[in-house]
Amino acid sequence: MNGTSTGPGSSLGSGGGRVPDWARTVIVVGAGPTGLLLAGDLAEAGVKVTLLEKRPHKISNLSRAFGVHARTLEQLDARGLADDLLATGSTITRLRLFRRLSLDLSGLPSRYPFLLITPQYEVEHLLEKRARDLGVAFHHETEVLALRQDGTGVDVTVRNADGSTATRRAAHVVGTDGHRSAVRQAIGQPFPGVSVIKSLLLADVRLAEKPESVLTVDGAGDVFAMIASFGDGWYRVMGWNRRHEVPDDTPLDLEEVREVTRRALGTDYGMYEARWLSRFHSDERQAPKYRVGRVFLAGDAAHIHSPAGGQGMNTGLQDAANLGWKLAAVVNGQAPDSLLDTYQTERHPVGRAVLRSSGGLVRLARARIPALRTVRALATTFVNAVTPARTKVLGQLTGIGFRYPAPRGSHRLVGRRVPDITLQGGRRLYEALRGGRFVLITPPTAPAPHPDGPHEEVVVEHWAGARRTAVLVRPDGYAAWAADDPDPAALQKALASRYSTAP
Repeated sequence: MNGTSTGPGSSLGSGGGRVPDWARTVIVVGAGPTGLLLAGDLAEAGVKVTLLEKRPHKISNLSRAFGVHARTLEQLDARGLADDLLATGSTITRLRLFRRLSLDLSGLPSRYPFLLITPQYEVEHLLEKRARDLGVAFHHETEVLALRQDGTGVDVTVRNADGSTATRRAAHVVGTDGHRSAVRQAIGQPFPGVSVIKSLLLADVRLAEKPESVLTVDGAGDVFAMIASFGDGWYRVMGWNRRHEVPDDTPLDLEEVREVTRRALGTDYGMYEARWLSRFHSDERQAPKYRVGRVFLAGDAAHIHSPAGGQGMNTGLQDAANLGWKLAAVVNGQAPDSLLDTYQTERHPVGRAVLRSSGGLVRLARARIPALRTVRALATTFVNAVTPARTKVLGQLTGIGFRYPAPRGSHRLVGRRVPDITLQGGRRLYEALRGGRFVLITPPTAPAPHPDGPHEEVVVEHWAGARRTAVLVRPDGYAAWAADDPDPAALQKALASRYSTAP
């Protein structure tokens, strides 16, 4: 039973009766990468999705993010988008930190053993097209003013483009509306944290001389600079000058960008034109709760980090991949509401870990006192020399090393990311995951399970080799259940309880 579903699917209303449209609707607030991925996933699962965005409908080419890590590319591959995104940028297999530390990505156990350098707007273009094709209703120039939730739904008061106000109702609301999130403020969630770096400068420029690498990073004394190629003749420059930390609204000119770049990199590569100049400060903040009743936070609305490691956009996209299938299952009547609590238990620790690791990189990079410089040197030597330490750093940086909590007594694979593998018949796992389905991988000789009830969203595949372990892979690519030498009853029970959250 290779590549087949285990039965017909259904969307259940209470008592089998007609369900009002709002009860099968999710409102997503914010049309950045996180909101677009989430909206597309929900729509693909048959959920009605309304996406509200305060900005006019125009994807900016001046976005800050430019790096897509391996785990994010795997998630995009599970949606059939990775190859298209790869065509928009360039890849690098080595990252250098603190001059002495060089991280080789080429050995990552992933189909994507590299960092893709491509601007955020390319990610947004692909995700927006997918969301529109799947029927997501977009409403731009629509500002959230207030939220009120009760036991059955959420009322969202908005200001429309023409200045009028209206109230929309939905079963759930997800705030993906950035670090100044109106949704987070409306549900009373604090955003504790600190400013890590003041007065970072950003610029998109043209260069007369092409840098040797797609990504160039270095520092000297009190300055730091990074140059990344967008591949279309424009380059993103990010810099910092410890001796010139000023408010974000202080005017910035091209000469200051040139000076910081020359001091940090030894040359400004003939920088001669800028289409965008900006200052910003980098904060570390995280909301205590990603779920408050029927309202959720994801991406920058839930957590913001320093730019070190390029993990901000990537972490938000993985939030969306985690939440989307769970929310769809609950809205469609396939799973209990308690499944949604696992979004907090799984993603909040990841956000905290990214916050700590990216903040640690910044603090070590800024080290001035001898003690911290010694710590940096020792840490660099340790990571370079000790394989497990290097593996852990790479796993956190690229996202492939994170695992989710597993119930006590679970198989060792439960909660772990399942890498892309070739299945019997030649299909890859991440191709089988497309459509937001579970994939049950069984030994070639195992009988196909025939569980009671609807299981259209489960695809049964076989290992290409003689492996005896069976694994149930969640739609986001993590193992939900596994067993060695399972019998048919065990397979049937695994399918029947795939949404279970019991310890």
